[in-house]
Amino acid sequence: MRKWTRLMIATAVAATVLGCSPKPVGTASVIEDKFYTVTPDTVQVKTGIVTGEVTEMKVTERVEKGSGRVDSPAKLTAKLKLTNSSTDQTVRLVGGKILYVDEQGQIIKIGEARTEPALKFATSYNSTDRLDPGQELIQPVEVDFPAEALAAKKLKEIRIELAYIPSSYKLQTAGFNVSIGNGQ
Repeated sequence: MRKWTRLMIATAVAATVLGCSPKPVGTASVIEDKFYTVTPDTVQVKTGIVTGEVTEMKVTERVEKGSGRVDSPAKLTAKLKLTNSSTDQTVRLVGGKILYVDEQGQIIKIGEARTEPALKFATSYNSTDRLDPGQELIQPVEVDFPAEALAAKKLKEIRIELAYIPSSYKLQTAGFNVSIGNGQ
């Protein structure tokens, strides 16, 4: 009986040491950001009574080092500053979208399983979708970018379609007569 017990213990130890040890972990692939410059990286835009500036434009995709396999598709990032240039209209920003145009003037499709690049304007307690005359709004932009547009000389233009509702803005004054009594 002791021989069987010793044999069982020796087998268990051997199985633990040889058979149940974890396999060595393979080397993890290194993912790096690949940046594409957008020239110019700052542009002025105007659509009706809303003017603006798009700054810090760049395209970034995440690529596996060595193999070149795309880990995360390309995204356009920028900062969008919009200003209501009207003197007598308030603007309510509804939304917008970004279009990528090729050298023939055709819209470049984003691709399957990707999100159409849309602009959404926050409507929370501390921010508003309304711009009074002269007021400005600064918003970060991060939208999908078509892989097809990464080819040299493929992308000619980026368009911003902005939807807003203008309404009359009036500042009126009401005055009233008052008097202060004797402080007794």
